[in-house]
Amino acid sequence: MNIHAYTLQPGSNEGIALSPTMRPSKPSHPCASDAQRGAVLVIALIFLLLLTILAVGASNRSLLQQRMAGGLLNAQRAQMSAQTALRGAEWRLWSSAAKVGTTLGCGTALFSSCYIFDPANPITNAVNFRTKPGWITAGSEEYLGNEGSIDFTTGDDKLAENPRYIVEDLGMVRPPGSGPQHESGATGASGSGAGQINLEIFRITARATGGDPNTISVLESTFDAQVQ
Repeated sequence: MNIHAYTLQPGSNEGIALSPTMRPSKPSHPCASDAQRGAVLVIALIFLLLLTILAVGASNRSLLQQRMAGGLLNAQRAQMSAQTALRGAEWRLWSSAAKVGTTLGCGTALFSSCYIFDPANPITNAVNFRTKPGWITAGSEEYLGNEGSIDFTTGDDKLAENPRYIVEDLGMVRPPGSGPQHESGATGASGSGAGQINLEIFRITARATGGDPNTISVLESTFDAQVQ
């Protein structure tokens, strides 16, 4: 700090000239600066809270979409697996009926899970397999491909369970006008004359899962096959 000395002469009209370094400064207000810093902190916290809410919302939507996509994939996989089992059972019926001397129908060695359909006396295993929720295996046959050597529960797109199916013999296809089980495509005479082609109606029910055992698809089809 520089100190300047001044001498006041008697009778002089001149006053004391103050050095610029000695002029009083304006009073500072430290409380105003602290208030500004506090306001900035509050605004920053509000923006941080808003960004956190947006991030959490985006994350929840992403997880929901991922679960929806996974559920749709499991449903499609289960449906395609059930379709595969249906087509496989139909192929067994068709290929066996094409063999000379082959007799189809329940009670033969072709299908161990084949039932004679009788609406008056329903078979418990068949009814449960067709109608009950959940994974039902009682009285059904596991589908492992046409050659019986494919395990669908292994590999990259593995299923929770191998598809299963049952076959029901609904009776003989009758020509027009000869009974309730009539299909217009029936061939042969209305009687039991020589050379008549006897076609049997089979109902096939298949169950399959996706990658998740809780995702189950149940499909049915009817198939005509020659039994004699």
